[in-house]
Amino acid sequence: MTKLRIGICGGGVGGLCAAIALREAGHEAIVFEQAKQFLRIGADVNLTPNAVRALDRLGVGDVLRETAARPTHRLSRTWDSGEITSKLPMSDAAEEKYGAPQLTIHRGDLLRALEAKLPASAIRLGSKVSGVEAGEQPVVHFEDGSSEHLDVVIGADGIHSAVRRSLFGDDSPEFTGLVSYRAVVPRSAVPEVENLDAFTKWWGETADSQVVVFPLTRGEEVFIFATTPQEGWREESWTLPGDVDELRDVYKDFHPDVRALLAACDSVTKSALYVREPMERWSEGHVTILGDAAHPMVPFMAQGACMAIEDAVVLSRCLAEAGGDEVPAALARYEQARRERTAQVQRGSRANNWLKGEGNADWVYGYDAWGVALD
Repeated sequence: MTKLRIGICGGGVGGLCAAIALREAGHEAIVFEQAKQFLRIGADVNLTPNAVRALDRLGVGDVLRETAARPTHRLSRTWDSGEITSKLPMSDAAEEKYGAPQLTIHRGDLLRALEAKLPASAIRLGSKVSGVEAGEQPVVHFEDGSSEHLDVVIGADGIHSAVRRSLFGDDSPEFTGLVSYRAVVPRSAVPEVENLDAFTKWWGETADSQVVVFPLTRGEEVFIFATTPQEGWREESWTLPGDVDELRDVYKDFHPDVRALLAACDSVTKSALYVREPMERWSEGHVTILGDAAHPMVPFMAQGACMAIEDAVVLSRCLAEAGGDEVPAALARYEQARRERTAQVQRGSRANNWLKGEGNADWVYGYDAWGVALD
């Protein structure tokens, strides 16, 4: 094989996974990350069995299990009565069925585990990408005026991807009319709340109104994600501060367990939710995209990070034996293997009815990124 020099724009979950997998395949992978250092920002990453199995093969599974929580079940409950409308065993049952459990983990802990699998020379911090030129020898341009010539470029730079914009122009996201809130509380602050070892989705009177709760940090913390209709907020970011009193007021009629959790919140972030239609193609020349850059989705199936991890593994497999002139064909195989699945998850997330009642999760949780056919 020919050793390729591959630039990965974005040092998030998908970008770091791609770097690990590509380096293990024998290529030189370099991550360009705009942050000057990896900070413990964000809160949760929900890793369902399809993602955990992929991460195990990348060699980080044992480290993740040291700090992650391991939900016992995936529950759906009715917003006011608390009735359980679906109950899917996870933990040991998921490991037996799918080959891996569900893990819920702080994003910072996941990034730290991935970063530790790479040599320092493979990550260039403080490198904000402004755009790329596609072609047989693609060029990455940075905001400081410098540039880098590479054999392959991968855009793993998120919802507002500079790589995607360079290839295909600005996207046209549609505001859902929904805002989301995120918060973390100590488990010790809510001793009266039941089922805190489970991943629980409280379904409101309409699917637009919901509260998702699951354990973090070995079960010592509880993560809260909630959505509600609201037209007056259009900012799309996971780090903007919200109003705790507003959060509590929105869900004041929910079950006492939900109200107790929200009463324990001392801070919250708030973001508008947008949807995008699946893209017809992801690649141009020797440049492609993965994760949120390729298929941003609303979080109602909790698969955003999982799809990025799957993308990274499949892309690395497609490029594993590719020489320079074989790159376009390898990227075409990657798209062929991933577009239908990610589009199905995008649309399923938008529909927001995933496992509301009893349903089959096998098509999501049973996927094997290391074994899927690449024809």
